Amino acid sequence: MSETTLTSLLDFLFGMLSPKDMRRVAEQLIEHADEEELKPYTIEELHERIAQSERDFAEGDFYTHEEVMKMLDEELELTPKYAEAV
Repeated sequence: MSETTLTSLLDFLFGMLSPKDMRRVAEQLIEHADEEELKPYTIEELHERIAQSERDFAEGDFYTHEEVMKMLDEELELTPKYAEAV
């Protein structure tokens, strides 16, 4: 992930999550990183993932922005402040 993308993601999370939620997300990321040995994808794997995503999209198998935000809201129990901003 590029530095710019990571910074944007962090800015978004800092603006949307309470300190309690940030700790919860951080703990889950650490647990996930500890559970698996991370290895980079091969070019072939990346091309296949892209092709699969394009097939899914063409078949209508995707989530809208609103659906993703609702799922995040439910999963992370985001504060009402966030819900009002959307």
